[in-house]
Amino acid sequence: DPFVGRLVYLRVYSGIMKAGSQVWNSTTGKRERIGRLLLMHANRREEVEEADTGSIVTTLGLKNTFTGDTLCDTSQPVRLESIRFPEPVVSISIEPKSRADQDKMTGALQKLTEEDPTFKVTYNEETGQTIISGMGELHLEVIVNRMISEFGVGAKVGKPRVAYKETISAPVQVEGRFVRQSGGHGQYGHVLLELEPMNRGGGFQFINSLKGGVIPRQYIPPVEMGIKEAMETGVLAGYPVVDIKATIYDGSYHDVDSSEIA
Repeated sequence: DPFVGRLVYLRVYSGIMKAGSQVWNSTTGKRERIGRLLLMHANRREEVEEADTGSIVTTLGLKNTFTGDTLCDTSQPVRLESIRFPEPVVSISIEPKSRADQDKMTGALQKLTEEDPTFKVTYNEETGQTIISGMGELHLEVIVNRMISEFGVGAKVGKPRVAYKETISAPVQVEGRFVRQSGGHGQYGHVLLELEPMNRGGGFQFINSLKGGVIPRQYIPPVEMGIKEAMETGVLAGYPVVDIKATIYDGSYHDVDSSEIA
């Protein structure tokens, strides 16, 4: 709101919320202070001192509370199930028309992502483009129009691009070996993986079936992180890879050259 700042809409599920009270955000694990409480009536607002069960109000002063978070009394912590939002299906590139628009665009995109959990912003390092993603062409058109009218940002947009995903269709066993020697300590990493397709929507699953300590335990989490990073860009068309199970079943290490980075 251009006059009072950031407004957070909330519903009271139990008890009474009072203006100026301290609350606990059980989703983020942070304390918050409730500022003014406002009842919204179309084109006017009414300030109230408290809101009882069932009320839908807005409040000011919350800095670390976003859509889907749970606020509760510090003495009776409770966390409600978060809202599950669908993944974006259409993406477009966007860039500022001038240097003056660059900072304004960054701030506008940050505020818009806070308001709308189905709106995503990413940066493509290979092309140097800012990519915005949403639930359809109309959704992104509204976002761009808001940037222009509300935030005064001059922007150029690219053509819509469908947010495809990649996956595998059959089990496969692969070997990854990384050996580098450049004086002093080198780098050595060696793993054998089995990749299997999962049902649609199955996500990612990592299984450690190593036996006999062929790879030290501290190197297993970095292996999983490496797989997840590789899944961000598929080999077919560069889209994210989804719905696979990765099992590490063998490998080797070097006493001196092996590290988490390798």
